[in-house]
Amino acid sequence: MDWTIAMAVGQPRSVIHWPLNPELKNPAKIRGGNPILFPFVARTFDKGEIGFWRTPDGERHPMPMHGFARDGRFTLACADDTGFTAMLEPSTAAREAYPFDYQFSVTYVFSELSFWVHLELTNHSAMPIPWCAGHHFYFRLPWHASLKRADYLLRIPARKAFRHTADGRLEPEKNFSPECTFADPGIVDLLRCKLKSNLITFGPKSEEENITIRHGADPVPAPWATVVTWTEKDDSPFYCVEPWMGLPNAPELEKGLHWVAPGQSEKFSVEVSLM
Repeated sequence: MDWTIAMAVGQPRSVIHWPLNPELKNPAKIRGGNPILFPFVARTFDKGEIGFWRTPDGERHPMPMHGFARDGRFTLACADDTGFTAMLEPSTAAREAYPFDYQFSVTYVFSELSFWVHLELTNHSAMPIPWCAGHHFYFRLPWHASLKRADYLLRIPARKAFRHTADGRLEPEKNFSPECTFADPGIVDLLRCKLKSNLITFGPKSEEENITIRHGADPVPAPWATVVTWTEKDDSPFYCVEPWMGLPNAPELEKGLHWVAPGQSEKFSVEVSLM
């Protein structure tokens, strides 16, 4: 995904970053766009061992980092001038990792200065199935040639924050602020939750040209709804602001784990807006 808009002064502005020469044969390593994280975000563990999880009936299965949708195959279900819907086609490895009968779709709905993304899971199994999906938006930063990361403010109305430890635990982070700049090294891999509002905003200190992320349709998200901030290097041309349904290792820790009943569907919706 690459989103660039023409500003009034005629200078294009890159909103969603996409690299010039992406390694298309290895999608998981592309630093750009919006990788879809499904069925689980980040790392999963089974009794301290990374890369595994257990189903409700106790079976152990492998699970890649951020799931398998970000480098999976999708087919176009429908498309028009306002957006499209794509359906995941699980590979053999994906079926081994997530052994359920289901349908997972991604729908984009575009407006002039905003878009919605709807992730929807439909359960065709005879048992409830778990999921904790998310987005990995790569936002262009800085988007002004004259500014640096320290010139951009990030506001996330979170009451709690955590770090994900090497053995899968969640460690509370006490020294965090709802407002900071992108130059703060402490926000890399910081997991914020217990949001007081579903609106996350960031932009120049002048508060012009802000980007707003709407985390779900409810004014106050579910308690474990999470926002993650991450970048690769100090001079990377992007900063990721990622809305997730819950915290990492959700199958084991159950912080933000959602269940879809047999024959039912659940949707996770996020809006990105320049308004």
